[in-house]
Amino acid sequence: MHRMLLCPPEFYEVRYEINAWMSLADAPDHELAVKQWEGLRECLLGIGCAVDCLPPQSGWPDMVFTANAGVVRGTSVLLSNFRHEERAGESPWNALWFQQHGYEVARIPAHLAFEGEGDALQCGKVWVCGYGFRTDEKAHRWVEDWAREPVVSVHLVDPHFYHLDTCFCPLREDFALLHPEAFDSIGQNAIRTLIPELIEVTGEEARRFACNAIVSGSHILLPEGCEQTEHRLQDHGYQTHALAMSEFIKAGGACKCLALVLE
Repeated sequence: MHRMLLCPPEFYEVRYEINAWMSLADAPDHELAVKQWEGLRECLLGIGCAVDCLPPQSGWPDMVFTANAGVVRGTSVLLSNFRHEERAGESPWNALWFQQHGYEVARIPAHLAFEGEGDALQCGKVWVCGYGFRTDEKAHRWVEDWAREPVVSVHLVDPHFYHLDTCFCPLREDFALLHPEAFDSIGQNAIRTLIPELIEVTGEEARRFACNAIVSGSHILLPEGCEQTEHRLQDHGYQTHALAMSEFIKAGGACKCLALVLE
């Protein structure tokens, strides 16, 4: 099973609008958000995952979305450069945690935007990396150099799927969840060439964040309300865990956005 980094939602709120999901007129219920986050944490522990916690910091409400902090391999982390100034202040806290826990911290040049596991997902010995909204395509070269493995760059074109992990989820080297309409035709073809077996997620369930799933062995954690995707995963032998994520979807994130894979 995996080891994950989570951040308690002590300061979580929607206080700005930097993606198509955020609305100052539709504030999350903080008490319910805490309950939903605890449900995710308990589910991870229940399937045997280890959970570390990044201390939340006042003024940085999106720290709860730890998948955007960077990407990790072994004891090395490639830190994010956030596109928006509303999130840029998270980076020093992320760096501090990794330094305190013995990681070698690598960085991308400051002028290039890169948002960690939100836009860089490992699929076997290849990394699929998204660009178009939060990450610059030129940043992918640094991911490739850091990982010492090839990168396949794909262009995201729908603002509702502004991070790769909202529309693509590797299940294993040759199998993945995909919402094709989130990509241009070149990106769709690249993924289809790389991954021979795909579960194509409908627009309706993609907007419920079906692809924003956590995979650990035969267990998959995904937001509730994605029954069609669940049934197809179960047909392939996976045990699904449907979790309430409504208050985090209001900020444009769900299960996977809330967890960074450490091991």
